[in-house]
Amino acid sequence: MSNWFVYMLRCNDGTLYTGITTDLSKRIATHNAGKGAKYTRARLPVILLWSVAMENEGEARREEIRMKKLKKSEKELMI
Repeated sequence: MSNWFVYMLRCNDGTLYTGITTDLSKRIATHNAGKGAKYTRARLPVILLWSVAMENEGEARREEIRMKKLKKSEKELMI
């Protein structure tokens, strides 16, 4: 059983990005190499602000969707 992570990044322009992965350090490196999500490619570099481990992909996806519905101010409170 592999752990899944929900994570939040701060982009260079101050915006926040939320995603999921099974390898957090590799995913952050991928984002900063310009090979991650299209959203982050134009907003480099990114820094990891927050992450939480989840037991499975379904749980991680549900949390990611929930977080993406939050206002930026609500996300800032989480960090």
